[in-house]
Amino acid sequence: MTDAAEAADTRVRDAAKGAAGRLRLAAAFYAGDLVRYGRAELSFLRWEIARGVLNPPGGEPPGSRWWRAVNDRLLRDKAEAALLDGGHRGEPSSRGVRLWGAFLRDPSPAAWYRAHNASVVAGYLGAEPLALAELPAERFLMNVALVRVLYAHALVARPRLALGVFAPLGGLLGDPRGGSVGFFLDLRRAFPERYPLDELLAGDLVAAEGLLPRALDYGVIVPRLVPLYEFAAESLGLPGIEGLISDGAPCYAWPARRADWHGPGALRLTTRLTAYAVRMRA
Repeated sequence: MTDAAEAADTRVRDAAKGAAGRLRLAAAFYAGDLVRYGRAELSFLRWEIARGVLNPPGGEPPGSRWWRAVNDRLLRDKAEAALLDGGHRGEPSSRGVRLWGAFLRDPSPAAWYRAHNASVVAGYLGAEPLALAELPAERFLMNVALVRVLYAHALVARPRLALGVFAPLGGLLGDPRGGSVGFFLDLRRAFPERYPLDELLAGDLVAAEGLLPRALDYGVIVPRLVPLYEFAAESLGLPGIEGLISDGAPCYAWPARRADWHGPGALRLTTRLTAYAVRMRA
């Protein structure tokens, strides 16, 4: 029997030839009772496909080597974990694979986020040289996407950190099996659905966000950035997470400029406004 890690590599190589293959491989992991756990991930994957970032680099139009690499890592970790769970020989090749295996043995929202975010963060760390080749607006979006998914994990696993006095709502809002989590992970409401983002600046992207996404990002999440990344480092146990934030600002392939996250105008939305928005959404 083929080693699980080798078989996973082959499956991802085959799937990565086209968007439909990626979607099939991603969805196949969530069979039977797990189907609802795939809701948030598959929705985000469809957004990536719609943007064109997962197109082959030599395609027409070409995709993004960075987005492809991060998605490859997520697909590969899941595929290996599923193969090991199905009886293939071998030991987990990464922490992400181990955490996906733990999820398969005992599914829960918190276990899903640990596994998913471990794979995503590992993908970010491994693909940083590719990120540096992207336009500034795209790199800003990468940071927003990471902040959002770390925050969604905290909703379930550390709700008081995520919502303060509204902590009892965390499990409902962050559950990957429900519809509410789409408000936190669906970037279609926040950013242009095209790739590349031309020469847009971070401020242009902030201005393009709707009222509620802006309120979420800058009213609720930004004041919690430091403890949020500390929580991610503790929960995921991956070396390198501490380097994704500096001086209270996300800095993945991006200068640590607090002004991008704490600046004037749209960034002044208050926690009170956001708490109200979250209650209305719930």
